Amino acid sequence: MTDPRPARQDAVAELYSQLLPLLGEDPQREGLVKTPQRVARAWLELTRGYDEDPVAILRSALFNETYHQMVVVRDIEFYSLCEHHLLPFFGKVHIAYIPNGQITGLSKLARIVDTFSHRLQVQERMTQQIAHCIQEALNPQGVMVVVEAQHLCMQMRGVQKQGAVTTTMHHVGAFERAEMRQEFISQLQFR
Repeated sequence: MTDPRPARQDAVAELYSQLLPLLGEDPQREGLVKTPQRVARAWLELTRGYDEDPVAILRSALFNETYHQMVVVRDIEFYSLCEHHLLPFFGKVHIAYIPNGQITGLSKLARIVDTFSHRLQVQERMTQQIAHCIQEALNPQGVMVVVEAQHLCMQMRGVQKQGAVTTTMHHVGAFERAEMRQEFISQLQFR
């Protein structure tokens, strides 16, 4: 099977070659001659999450364990692209799950954040996708995901509100109970 990435990279580069003159630029100007190829490589890197299976990532490091208390991984840094304006949004993801006989390698939680954030996204959907992926792969007693992010589509254009932070949450299973959600939130406040 041939690798489709070079063909995709060339196609994306061609689109940027066509875009530059539409923006009023000279694509033959010294600083722009190689820009279409650089941008194409960047876009393929920024959207590499489409080529990854997040459930398989979690299942690649499953371990039988009798631990049944909350596991919290907080401050997982992420960078994504808003699907509405193709501008970055970035921040931190906080994950809690309560094992149900199996745990996963902690780095795998960060990897699935990377997988979902390296797709064209909206924060609300990304929050749900992370939670549902953990639920599907681990079948824990419960999962809760909190995402805090700044959106450049709000800061660089439009309303231009600097420092505004958007917080989204999604919970399933044991986290449907308010006391479980509060216990997780209290972990995030303990810094």
